[in-house]
Amino acid sequence: MKGLFAVALGVLTAIGGFVDIGDLVTSSVVGSRFGLTLAWVLVLGTVGICLFAQMSGRVAAVSGRATFEIIRERLGARLAVANLSASFLINLLTLTAEIGGIALAMQLASSIEPALWFPVAAFAVWIVVWRVKFSIMENVTGLLGLALVVFAVAVFFLHPDWSALGSQLLQQPSPHTDESPATYWYYAVALFGAAMTPYEVFFFSSGAIEEKWKAKDLAESRVNVLVGFPLGAVLSLSIAACAAIVLLPKGIAVTSLFETALPIAQAFGKIGLIIAILGFVAATFGASLEVTLSSGYTLAQFFGWPWGKFRRPASASRFHAAMILSLVVALGILFTGVDPVQVTEISVVFSAIALPLTYLPILIVANDPKYMGDRVNGRVTNAFGLLFLAIILVASIAAIPLMIVTGAGA
Repeated sequence: MKGLFAVALGVLTAIGGFVDIGDLVTSSVVGSRFGLTLAWVLVLGTVGICLFAQMSGRVAAVSGRATFEIIRERLGARLAVANLSASFLINLLTLTAEIGGIALAMQLASSIEPALWFPVAAFAVWIVVWRVKFSIMENVTGLLGLALVVFAVAVFFLHPDWSALGSQLLQQPSPHTDESPATYWYYAVALFGAAMTPYEVFFFSSGAIEEKWKAKDLAESRVNVLVGFPLGAVLSLSIAACAAIVLLPKGIAVTSLFETALPIAQAFGKIGLIIAILGFVAATFGASLEVTLSSGYTLAQFFGWPWGKFRRPASASRFHAAMILSLVVALGILFTGVDPVQVTEISVVFSAIALPLTYLPILIVANDPKYMGDRVNGRVTNAFGLLFLAIILVASIAAIPLMIVTGAGA
């Protein structure tokens, strides 16, 4: 019974923790501009993140070492530094977007300008990272993130034209818009990048070490990923569907989380809006914790510093200093006056650009018997891994030209 409870808790946490500011904004923007014509990208990205997340978790559980530590050892410092540079810079951009997302969510709750919430949000993230146990931190934010289920329920309460909604799945782009093919593919890359953000696999791998996973825990971790992540993706799809039902016909552009929440307000009024805001805060705050930790993990593991929440801060001072520095840089970017929504849209596109540097090394390590013994990837896993690497490479190469041609989707 205890084991069943642990599995159920892990799945629920994975569902609630799947959505971050990238998913909230990108899904809402895509739904408001293209309906559900890009739903296939979300499915593709979810399969990809499931594939590589369980791969990185298996590497950590079997080898007893975080993926990034092995990448540096296996590929050498020169190649690993490219991986580190791309991952850390994307982490900073993503952290900026997540802190901004917390501020936008708190603005909805309080009507106080986001700029006043930036330092409060960053300080709260630092306190939790510093003082709260890893398991409590992960479970509480993940469970509170389940408030976003309100979007899935709202799809039914908004009484859509189901045949019209279903037909959008087969159309490219939506007949209700005059979007160009280049803009369609630009947002396809953005949605793919949002689903496969690099910090997720580094956090998943390092979290396995934090929680002392062993080979015997692999079955539970697979359930968390293969059940929790797809159900979490249903929440992202529901956000896009709500936007397609309410925002698309009225031509409402998504410029903040206010527009993302509009369908919930229409379906359920103030009570629904309160639940949605709770979900926004939980999703962005939980993601901020993960990205902050991921920034510390990547630097510490590359340079061989002591790291982890299982260590006292005094014995992992450089690990904690790296996280504080990341939060300070994110605050500095936000205080330049940039729009958090625009930062989010740019961050998911640049995530797509960095994907090959993240996922190719994981595939290499997962096939190395020196670290994995007889638990290297099987033929089917490798076939899917190579297929997704090809897709990832295409998305990475296409991202910048599409950004230039479309004016970043404008």
